Amino acid sequence: MLKTKLLQPEILGILGMAGHGTQVLIADGNYPFLTGAPDMAEKVFLNLMPGMVKVTDVLEALIPSIPIEAATVMVPDDGADQPIFDEFRKLLAGGPELTKIGRFPFYDLARSPDTALVIATGEQRIYANLLLTIGVVPPKA
Repeated sequence: MLKTKLLQPEILGILGMAGHGTQVLIADGNYPFLTGAPDMAEKVFLNLMPGMVKVTDVLEALIPSIPIEAATVMVPDDGADQPIFDEFRKLLAGGPELTKIGRFPFYDLARSPDTALVIATGEQRIYANLLLTIGVVPPKA
């Protein structure tokens, strides 16, 4: 029995094989899951129905499970913050600032060979995609 919030076995297995610099994409319900990530990336479909599971639910489970070095979000052409970004910032408090990039550069970054895991959600809010970069676990002193 696990004591962590994160219980999904496929996600746990992939994270166990990931290391520093590996990227994890938590994608909203509009994201092109198959073409918006490298072929080698593992895809876990948590998109049970519209609105379930939300991107923020997945983020909440991942935060205590992995060190997060960077967090990148997709923004519209005008670069405007999206309402969900405040929720990301609240959940990531004390962690990395959000890096904002446009839609097509975001797709390019998510298609990088460093993206090992794509988690499909049923999130209905637009521009709710979050690309996390796994950091380092320092040695104990």
